[in-house]
Amino acid sequence: MPVSITEALDIIYTNSSVVSSEILPVEMALGRVMSEDSIATFDLPRFNNSAMDGYAVKCSDANNTVECTDVIYAGDDPKMTLQATKAIKIMTGAPIPEGCEAVIPIENVTVNDTQITLPEEIKKDGHIRHAGEDIKSGAVYLHKGEKVTAYSIALLASQGVTHLRVSRKIKVAVFGTGDELRPHFEKIAPHQLYNSNTPMFLARAKELGCEVHYIGSSGDTMESLESAIRSSLDADIIITSGGISMGDRDFTKEAFANLGMTLHFDKVDIKPGKPTAFGTIGETVVINLPGNPLASMVNYEMFVRAAIRKMSGMNAYYHDTISTKIKEDFTLRAGKHTVRLGTYDGKTFMPFTKQLPGMISPLEQANAMLVTLPDVSILEKGTSVKILPISWELASYEKEDFFTR
Repeated sequence: MPVSITEALDIIYTNSSVVSSEILPVEMALGRVMSEDSIATFDLPRFNNSAMDGYAVKCSDANNTVECTDVIYAGDDPKMTLQATKAIKIMTGAPIPEGCEAVIPIENVTVNDTQITLPEEIKKDGHIRHAGEDIKSGAVYLHKGEKVTAYSIALLASQGVTHLRVSRKIKVAVFGTGDELRPHFEKIAPHQLYNSNTPMFLARAKELGCEVHYIGSSGDTMESLESAIRSSLDADIIITSGGISMGDRDFTKEAFANLGMTLHFDKVDIKPGKPTAFGTIGETVVINLPGNPLASMVNYEMFVRAAIRKMSGMNAYYHDTISTKIKEDFTLRAGKHTVRLGTYDGKTFMPFTKQLPGMISPLEQANAMLVTLPDVSILEKGTSVKILPISWELASYEKEDFFTR
């Protein structure tokens, strides 16, 4: 019996373990997932400082003319104390001197040599950035399970952090089955086909931040399949395509079973891509995808991407959706949970009118997909739908209902 899409995802989440961690310089941790919380060791800002170029003043001197003979620059360590009837010129980011109650921007005063005429009203603490107003010492400022971005690195650098513990890259091994499938760099006979799935799987795994290993086509004999599998067992994820339907020479599931794989499901109630299988050999996840390129791509985005998110240690590993509307009337065959590729323009989504399991051109054109329930046969223009992004990352901390009804 095929499992449902949600059942398949639950099985994948349950049986996919987070990979081990490593320590990297923060500059090399971009795109990795935090393996532990980062806790501030000091306030940010570390000291009270000026938010503007201007004058450090006292509130009691509002609407008066004061004298200014000193200046404080960013990076200075001022020792003076501000007195009444005095002002101190101060630059953005410079430490606030003792006795200062506010900073008046330079454009709000009148300057006549050392004489500074202040505005009628001075707001206490105006234009002063206080120590710890951004991050307090002892606060968690980056959490375990968050992906490191350029802006995460800015935070880490502001705390003087040089190295970070993150999840290591997930190792993905990919090979195709079938004597008729040849690498794209070889010449082929008229009865043969190029293997487009394997380079696609490798490239997509790289896009998703994985380390990849190319095994190549393994052929349709038990011996060649088992040899390819053995060479892949140091990987975290093994991806195959083809060899899992009803043909007489489809040995893939049997070959994996011979090497100790626990098969968790071998069919999914999804169109296209019903013959998708998921198993484990120890900590290694095995995902067998359909041989047809479009069907394998759809199931890669649905199931392999989910496994990669979970194994990377991300807290937000569930599929998330964008709510939008159908651009034009669209009819589809009811009766199955159906995935339709299409394009999202930021306002509406339009599924492709022509989508067959063996096609390749829609893969490059699609930037999102929708999943319809079996009773959906028409989506009228303006109908609200949920789409799963392909071209960008969108994940949820909680399980989402991503079906269009």
